[in-house]
Formats: sequence, C-alpha cells, structure tokens
Amino acid sequence: MRSSFSGSLLLLLVFIVAPTNLYAKANPDTLARQATAVDSVAAARAIAELRSLGPEGLAALHRVYSTAIAQQVANPLLASTPEWQRLSKALDAVSQQKDSYLGGLYWHTDLEHAKAAARAANKPILSLRLLGKLSEEYSCANSRFFRTILYSNGEVSNLLRQKFILHWQSVRPAPRVTIDFGDGRKLERTLTGNSIHYILDSEGKTVEALPGLYGPGAFLRQLTSTEQLVQQVANKKSPDAGFYTIYQRDRLNQANLAWLAEIEKSGGKTPAGVVVIRKQDGTPEALQIASLAVTKAITETSILRSMTAAPEALGAVTDEAVWRKIAQRHLNDAQLDARSIGLIQRQTQKALVNKTELDSLVDKLEQNIALDTVRNEYLLHTKLYAWLINDQNRSQLDALNKKVYAELFLTPATDPWLGLFSPDTYMALEGGGISR
Repeated sequence: MRSSFSGSLLLLLVFIVAPTNLYAKANPDTLARQATAVDSVAAARAIAELRSLGPEGLAALHRVYSTAIAQQVANPLLASTPEWQRLSKALDAVSQQKDSYLGGLYWHTDLEHAKAAARAANKPILSLRLLGKLSEEYSCANSRFFRTILYSNGEVSNLLRQKFILHWQSVRPAPRVTIDFGDGRKLERTLTGNSIHYILDSEGKTVEALPGLYGPGAFLRQLTSTEQLVQQVANKKSPDAGFYTIYQRDRLNQANLAWLAEIEKSGGKTPAGVVVIRKQDGTPEALQIASLAVTKAITETSILRSMTAAPEALGAVTDEAVWRKIAQRHLNDAQLDARSIGLIQRQTQKALVNKTELDSLVDKLEQNIALDTVRNEYLLHTKLYAWLINDQNRSQLDALNKKVYAELFLTPATDPWLGLFSPDTYMALEGGGISR
C-alpha cells in the first residue's frame, strides 16, 4: 500500500513540476510568442518568465515583434487590435512601464537587484520615486509626463538603455478622482503628487537628484554629465567620495550664476546684498551674500554659505513674468521628438479633431515643459544640491526622499490626505466628504 501511494504521489509530482522545469528552459523567443497567447494563463506564465530574464526578456519581445512595434511607432493612429493589446500588455508587464513599446526600457522594482545589476554592468542607477506605479496608467502626473516626454524620446531612451540600470519605487498611491457630469460624461484624473529621479552609483550612493519634470534636452545633459562623473570616480584606483561633493558644489555655483544671468537678461536686477565675485579676467566666479561675509576675507566657508543662501535671494526677485521670459530662452530643451508626439496623438485622438489642434496642444505643452524645467532647475535643484553637499554619507536614500517629499514637494508622509483635506475647513458635507 505504501509503495502504491508513493508511486502515485511521484507521478503526480512529475505532472506538476515537469511543465515548470520545461518552461524555465524555453528559448526567450519562444517565450515571447507565448506571452501574447489568447490563453491568458499561458500568456501570464510566459510573461513572468520573460520578466525573470531581465532586459533579455524584454529584448526578446522587441525582437520577435519588431515589425508590429515599428508599425505602431510609425502610425500612432493604427487601430488597437486584440493582437496589439495582448502584445502591449506583455511589453508593459515585462518592462514594468506603461507604454513601454516606444522606449524599450527595463525597470527594476527592487533596489538591491538594481544595485547588483549596476555592479555587474559597471553602470550607475537611475532610480525614480513616484506616486502610484510606473506600470499603471494613473500614476502621478509627473511620471506620466516622464513616460511620454522622456522615456519615449529616442535619444533619452537610447542613453538610458546603454548607460544606466533603471529602477522605480512607489512612495504612496496617487490620489485619483472621477468627475461625473450626470449625463453619462465622466472625467478621470489624478490629483497632486510629484516625482524625482535619483542618480546613484553602483553602491547606491546618491550622486545627483533631478526633481520634477525636465525637458528632453536638459534631461539628457544632466544624465550625460552625471554618468561621466560616476565612471570617472569608478575608474580611479582610490575612489574619493569627496569627488561627488566637489561636483555638487560646482554645479550649485554654476546654477546660481546662470540664474542671476537669466534674471538680468530678462530685465531684472541683481538682488540687494548679492555680490558677484569675479576672476582676474572679469568672468563671474561665484555669488557672495554680503550679510554672510563676516570678514573682508573670502573663505571657502563663506563662499559655501553664500552658495546655499543665494537661491533664496534669487527666488525673491524672480516673479512669474521673469520665469516666463527665462523659459522662452530654453524652448529647445523642451522640444518633443516624433515618438513623443506620436504617443500624444494616440492618447488624444478621441479629443482632438485635426492636426491644427494637435500642433497647438504640442506647442502649449512645450511652453509648459520649458517653464517647469527652469523652475525645477533653479528653485528645487539648488536646494537639493545644498542637502547633498551637507550629506557626506549619501547612502540614506530613503531618508533623503522623505525630506524631499516633505520639504521640497510639500507632501509629507505624515499627511495622509496630501494637502487635499483639512479638518479646519468646512465643506458642508456629511463627514467632511470623507469616505473610508
């Protein structure tokens, strides 16, 4: 009896385990074909296996379905057939990014796995923190713009694939609201929320942090300069962590000088108490805050204090009109490429009537991107540099991110309502309109 039971059990285990073992050994291209099967169970298993293969799993999907993907890229208004829907679902699940067919980027969702991949490939990590999930349509607004404007951009996606290991992590869910007009029409939106890109070395130390939305041109420059810095440090026989501090101080100083120059070009004036320190040849070297210069001697300490205080003084004299004039000089940084415009066209085809409306929408969007870029660079990025300079360890990313969301984005983790509800504001609704 015992022998019969054992034999039956063994046979059962063979039937249960054998498919999994055979499946794990399947060729990536075979898995790619199975990932779009009508049979949702078989497709899910193939997708999971492709995901476990890392970038090679995503590459297999792009290789097998290169023609279908190229057709969608070239013709954004192609009908979304059941076949394309299954392929798009597979691509997004393996990459862990919505609308990933354009950029072909593989995102880690575990930072330790990303670090291991970075060490193996000798590459820095681009780590995105966001509200919601990058793989879902209704993530926070910034991350949705990233998918359209940055990750779909040909140059940006090429650089990210070749030079970086990618990672994203959700900070908290993105607040979502549905507006019902009562006649069958509805609008669905997300409310509030911001995102930030951190650039880490392969050990997870924070080298750079880019808050909010940047135009493709500005984003490319930031990525390129930081990647070169990380590689330069990695190639040193005796890496010096202070090298990052020197870089950050230089970038903060250059940002302050550039901001002042922008103000002056826009018809503004140097803020009271701000002095431009010049080299012997007359070129600007740094900004000095007069009230912080306790002696006539310009020391390293006094310069650093002025560098971190200057953004506050510059921000006080940069009003909305000046910001818009500054943004006009940076429209090239906000220019969208054909891939991004194609995605916008596909997403808005139900709302826009003709190409004139699309052109108008894109033009307005580029204006807003340019405005976001300069504001984020001068108002927010300068504060981040000051924090990074003062954090010599640079390994406490979660602590830095909490500070960013609390003090920079003004959405602290301690506020469960993200500023959308206040108990001292009367709404004339039962329970204040809260539903738990």
